[in-house]
Amino acid sequence: MRSVVNMVRGKGADEALGILRFCRRRAAGNVLKMIESAVANAKQKGGIAIENLYLKEIVVGQGPIMKRWRARSRGMAHRIIKRSSHISVELEER
Repeated sequence: MRSVVNMVRGKGADEALGILRFCRRRAAGNVLKMIESAVANAKQKGGIAIENLYLKEIVVGQGPIMKRWRARSRGMAHRIIKRSSHISVELEER
C-alpha cells in the first residue's frame, strides 16, 4: 500500500488519478477510490475545480491485524497474518 501511495504523493489530483487508473498493483484500486472520494467532497463542499487540487498529505498507517491458522503436515499449524491499513488523504488548493 505504501509503495502505491509514494507514487502519487505531492502530485496534482487529476495526475494522481491518471497514474492510479493504470497502476497494476492491487492496492491501487483502494487508493484510487479514496482519492476520488476526497476530490468529490472538495468539489461538493468547497466548489473547487479538480485542476486546482493537489495531494498535500496522504498517509498509510497500520490497521488491525487478523490472525488465522492453517493446517500443516504432522499435525502442526502455521499462522497466517492478514494485514489491513488506514489511509488518510488531505487535499489543498494551489
